[in-house]
Amino acid sequence: MTFDDMNELVEKYVPLVNSDIYDVVKGAPEELYNASLHLIKAGGKRLRPLVVLATARALGGVDAEARAIPLASAVEIFHNFTLVHDDIMDNDDFRRGVPTVHKVYGVPLAITAGDLMFSLSFASILRSLEKGLDEEYVIKAVQALTEASRKVAEGQGYDMLFERSWNVDAEDYLRMIYLKTGALVEASAKLGAIAAKAKDEVIETMGEYGRLVGLAFQIRDDILGVFGDPSKTGKPVYSDLRRGKKTILALKAASSNEKVKELLIDIFNGDSSEEKLKEAAEAIKSTGALDYAQGLANSYSRLAVEKLDMLKASGLIVDEKAYRALRDLAVFSAQREK
Repeated sequence: MTFDDMNELVEKYVPLVNSDIYDVVKGAPEELYNASLHLIKAGGKRLRPLVVLATARALGGVDAEARAIPLASAVEIFHNFTLVHDDIMDNDDFRRGVPTVHKVYGVPLAITAGDLMFSLSFASILRSLEKGLDEEYVIKAVQALTEASRKVAEGQGYDMLFERSWNVDAEDYLRMIYLKTGALVEASAKLGAIAAKAKDEVIETMGEYGRLVGLAFQIRDDILGVFGDPSKTGKPVYSDLRRGKKTILALKAASSNEKVKELLIDIFNGDSSEEKLKEAAEAIKSTGALDYAQGLANSYSRLAVEKLDMLKASGLIVDEKAYRALRDLAVFSAQREK
């Protein structure tokens, strides 16, 4: 698939959202705001703003799309706040091809920059009043991002706790990635529907679409973290294995074979020779863990498309291009190569 409709809207939305974010993230001291913008200026997929704006347009046309711009900026600012703090916790050196915020500005200022972005994400939502969004919908938008912020923190908590134990099953992992990743995509879709002044049941349906896309996206990310083409992903082969990440692939493979589990434990404890990494990758394939993970991603992708089609069948879609872009995104989330 070429994902033409999705790519066309991405080309339109990225400069719009970037410009709006620069209007929000400005002030003094200058170094703090520069730190806050560091990763935003480095690029990124802008997946969440796409979901906000395409949902608003699909359900409410171009007027809703315009009202949604501050909401799209809000989720991207929030997302970047989580990245800054994640990089500190993981002591990562690079993200998006540039040094991480704490490596450039130091840990104390990076923490403060993350805190600032958290605050500014909610300030951006309030700016939607100026775009003509009624107070009742602005309150719903604040509630949606508040709920997502709690879930993201809970997901990060689970993620850190999982690092200490192998007593984690696929269900535990799926709950964690929903909270850490899926919840913000879920909120993005809800925010788009809120900008379109949709009914509560439509907001919830779009939220479910976002949840499913987020899950498919993260599972595919896990697959690319082991089997992705470095020339496309920008990451070395077996990168997630090297980092000791207990992804759905590792958990499923370990649960199916005790020798594979012992191999993965050795790797995660630092014995990560190329030979062992290659052996682990082959084991993930031979145990069926790779097929299982891709099947899950495909299933979530199909269910997300079904949510959109249900709204279309009910006559609630008013913009075909935005609808097709959202369908593209659902498929892309499970098939992407980078």
